[in-house]
Amino acid sequence: MGDKIINTKNLYGLLELEPFLILSSLVLLAWAFYKIFLREATEERHKSLQTQYQNLLRHFLALGVFFALYILLQQAEMQSLLTRSTPYVAFLAYLWGLIVFIKSCRIIILQYLFLGSMKHGVPVLIVNIFSLILSVVFLFWTANHVFDVQVTPLLATSAAFSLILGLALQDTLGNLFAGIALQIDKVFDIGDWLEIQIGTQRITGQVKEISWRATTLIGWADEIINIPNRVLAGSQISNFSITDQPILRSQNFRLDYQVNTDLAKKVLIESIKAVPEVRTWPEPLVIISETTDSWLNFKLVYYIDNYGSQYSIGDKVVESGLKFLTANGVSTTGPRLKIQNITP
Repeated sequence: MGDKIINTKNLYGLLELEPFLILSSLVLLAWAFYKIFLREATEERHKSLQTQYQNLLRHFLALGVFFALYILLQQAEMQSLLTRSTPYVAFLAYLWGLIVFIKSCRIIILQYLFLGSMKHGVPVLIVNIFSLILSVVFLFWTANHVFDVQVTPLLATSAAFSLILGLALQDTLGNLFAGIALQIDKVFDIGDWLEIQIGTQRITGQVKEISWRATTLIGWADEIINIPNRVLAGSQISNFSITDQPILRSQNFRLDYQVNTDLAKKVLIESIKAVPEVRTWPEPLVIISETTDSWLNFKLVYYIDNYGSQYSIGDKVVESGLKFLTANGVSTTGPRLKIQNITP
């Protein structure tokens, strides 16, 4: 029965010792790549890769069991019920061989992408598309060579079905291709801080993942924000994680109207030098941005590199500024309205 369903001649030709050794070498190559080139990856990346290698090892052990069982059945001389199951065991060995091959290639591609991003993750979308294309190619190849199914007429007669399926998956395919376009253009990477303008709505967050359908951001309050790739591709995107473009920030200090302005500016400049996260170039500067009858507003302008830490850095700038002002006898503005209790 198995010979009628499965083309055993082609199948047995694939299950030789040489292909098994080549597949084993591919698994060892992936493991060696991980041990040699990814030692400096983050702990999160190590855990992710180790989990994938554990999964790959389980599939490789299953392949070894089916392959060994196929070899034993091939050497058996009795035409019993056990030996008649040889085609099915051979197909299971072939199937697990494909699984191990696809997973090994997937891990190698993933590790190659990790080389360019040791600190953050990489878009799994690219790896998923590669795995899907490889799986579809092997699916059609197996149908043609192992089951003798003529794939070309089958694809021709399924044109109407493909059209219906394409219309049903229009949004999904639109998000998929939009995600691919964003990755090709390298608009942003995993870990980048983005500000996205969608109509009148403005969304800010750090890129966590890029999937088939959407891009996931983590907001300021650790909220998870999912934006469909089609919407993201048509929006205005500001990337604040580009290393060669420092981020401009400022803090305001309201000082007494009678203050020595030259001294106040000098003290504020000195105070910001005590904050290591602030860039020394471009140089910080202080300007008087507003005046009233009772106080002057001094704006301390500075540049930083880490957009995600802007609030904690701003807090340090304010603390350092107040400390230096107090130490140098520069007083901040007092309350504008005083209430006195006058006893008649």
